Amino acid sequence: MSEQQKLEKSKKRTKICMIIITVLFIFIMLVVPLVSVMASALKEGLGFYLKAVSTEYVVSALKVTLIATIFAVVINTFFGICAAWLLTRFSFKGKQILATLIDIPFSISPVIVGLAYLMTFGRLGWFYPVIRAFNEFFGTNIRITFAIPGVVLATIFVTFPFVSREIIPVLNAQGKDEEEAAALMGASGLTIFRKITLPHMKWGLIYGIILCTARALGEFGAVNALSKTRGETFTLPLEIDALYMSGTESSITSAFAVSSILVIIALMILFARNIIEHRFKTDH
Repeated sequence: MSEQQKLEKSKKRTKICMIIITVLFIFIMLVVPLVSVMASALKEGLGFYLKAVSTEYVVSALKVTLIATIFAVVINTFFGICAAWLLTRFSFKGKQILATLIDIPFSISPVIVGLAYLMTFGRLGWFYPVIRAFNEFFGTNIRITFAIPGVVLATIFVTFPFVSREIIPVLNAQGKDEEEAAALMGASGLTIFRKITLPHMKWGLIYGIILCTARALGEFGAVNALSKTRGETFTLPLEIDALYMSGTESSITSAFAVSSILVIIALMILFARNIIEHRFKTDH
């Protein structure tokens, strides 16, 4: 056997071993737990499942989750586009510091984020006198902590890097030549963005929105510190935790049933992401 044949045989064995290890790891760590969740959700039958996912608490939690997710996606999409455009198209002092600050949610525990908002907007927080003065002047009852605004703010914080971090590499790879040429020909900034910048970054933008949505739907730590009222400010992850911690057999089964909602949404997001990746590779 020649050295080339020995090398090819060794590469083939290595490839097979890597495939086996990867498939086993994915199967054990991902597929089995997800199948277990779906099987446990349907353990008591379809009737119990439908009843479990349609209770008042679950419906309320789903509404709060969707509200927080929609606000987070819309605000972070706007912020992500602005931040990416700023960091890739302009030079200024503190640019690297700004880029680093955007990544803070990646390195800080969500629980700490929730506590930080609690100490900022809660009754002992430095911003609470402003909220109280505003409520007294206008006769309102605006609250941040232990209310929907706090849930929304926490969700926005933990998800805001996702869109910008998907767009920035795309804009860097694109360069500024086309935009500068359009500017020299008299095109306005808005026209340049709409006609040149946006079409180039659209797949990165969509991909970032998908990641932001997935992260917002599953947020637990930061929201847990700011949401204490079941049926009013609980999100789906918090409702699942409450059901599971109840300890009864029916509540645990209900927890798995509610978990299946997030599993189904996650699979839909994963499917959408794969389509976006395929379209992106096709376009390039």
